[in-house]
Amino acid sequence: MSDSLKYFRENRLPHIWCPGCGHGTVTGALVRAIAKLKLDKNKIVVVSGIGCSSRAPGYLDFDTLHTTHGRALAFATGIKLSRPELKVIVMTGDGDCTAIGGNHFIHAARRNIDITTILMNNNIYGMTSGQYSPMTPKGMLGTTAPYGNTERSFDLAKLSIAAGATYVARATAYHAVLLEELIEKALLNPGFSVVEALSQCPTYYGRKNKLGTPVDMMTWFKDHAVNIKAAAVMSPEKLEGKFLIGEMHNSPEPEFTAEYSALAEGVRRKFDSFQGGLRECAQNSD
Repeated sequence: MSDSLKYFRENRLPHIWCPGCGHGTVTGALVRAIAKLKLDKNKIVVVSGIGCSSRAPGYLDFDTLHTTHGRALAFATGIKLSRPELKVIVMTGDGDCTAIGGNHFIHAARRNIDITTILMNNNIYGMTSGQYSPMTPKGMLGTTAPYGNTERSFDLAKLSIAAGATYVARATAYHAVLLEELIEKALLNPGFSVVEALSQCPTYYGRKNKLGTPVDMMTWFKDHAVNIKAAAVMSPEKLEGKFLIGEMHNSPEPEFTAEYSALAEGVRRKFDSFQGGLRECAQNSD
């Protein structure tokens, strides 16, 4: 058995994602990053909400939790606070995390709690028939935007950084090697980490917008992605119509559960001292 295969529940395979979906590639990148770091599978918890992306933990042989829509980070926060020694990973989608789960997302980032969030962005609600999401580009079609989406989409990297995430990165299902490297760095970051993984959805997003085959959609990733290092020396004209991939932000700060534990320990010491003073007063009064 290979190092990666031991992290899968083989009896749950093959998966039920659509042919050509990029979510399997993203899940594979996560597993390879975990294998490379030689993390103890018994000290990993993977949490998901609802959506195509949230099926991933069912295939992984860790302690896993499939929660309610948009609440994966809330459940993950509870796990991390109660068992801070565990490596907690959230696998979520663009709708699950940035729509109904948006408030949980920005506050998890604000707290800088040590959770690694892998957001599979396929620009649409894939599991529930192709409604547009907060990550659907303006002008693109969805079942709830039959004449084109009129809303601007989030820039997830900028949103994450502004909310307080200390590690932020982006790659695509085409750039699988880069994605694995970025996830590895995210897992090592002692704070809130976000890796946006652009994943093709040929069944709904691709068909609705006439983007061609899964290969065509991955070729689009290849042709329109620019590594942030290369972008630094490119003119605005050359960057027109492109999007950035790579490490967007890496600025470690004090982590929430460590600070919370230190605060709780300080309160306990004060309480013990107070109790000791009360006992001493009682003894002296006798």
